[in-house]
Amino acid sequence: MTDAPDAPQIYLITPPEFDLSSFPGQLAACLDQTEVACVRLSLATKDDSRIAKAADALREVTHARDVALVIDSHILMVERLGLDGVHLADGARAVNKTRKDLGDDAIVGSFCANSRHDGMTAGELGADYVSFGPVGVTPLGDGRQAELELFEWWSMMIEVPVVAEGALDIDLIRKLTPHTDFFGIGDEIWTTDDPAKTLANLKAEMI
Repeated sequence: MTDAPDAPQIYLITPPEFDLSSFPGQLAACLDQTEVACVRLSLATKDDSRIAKAADALREVTHARDVALVIDSHILMVERLGLDGVHLADGARAVNKTRKDLGDDAIVGSFCANSRHDGMTAGELGADYVSFGPVGVTPLGDGRQAELELFEWWSMMIEVPVVAEGALDIDLIRKLTPHTDFFGIGDEIWTTDDPAKTLANLKAEMI
């Protein structure tokens, strides 16, 4: 993943559960219609066989289109499944070890909720990007939000690319576009009837 020079890039997040017979086709349709920088495999299951099958299917789709595929949290699966990196969900705690384990070429990202301190620490320890969220209101989690001011400050002060994710809508996308490098988009499109069209519509707002 690289820093976005102008408009933010799209960082696509899979649903926590999906049908292997249909989802790869949905993903392919999204990637064929809209430019995507990275896809994150973010399954809720702890079944390593299920995760491996999903990773194999999505890797065929993403790598055929020169799109990076990272996995949520499962560091040990990155090399075994031929993935491009990992998205860590525990702030800066595992960044240093993960970078050493996976090497310089792997993508290592860090979700830091709304903590500037965790974000800065993750960047200093070698994270390729830092993700803050949720940016919108959601009944999930502990009620914390990553506010616009955090992204404004980060974009002015920190060079590490930043991802805005969680409960996005068109209004939030418009407000955050000048201050973020990537938008992490997931349920915002997968819960609609035509994910590829919805993604294209959201991308059109990132100007």
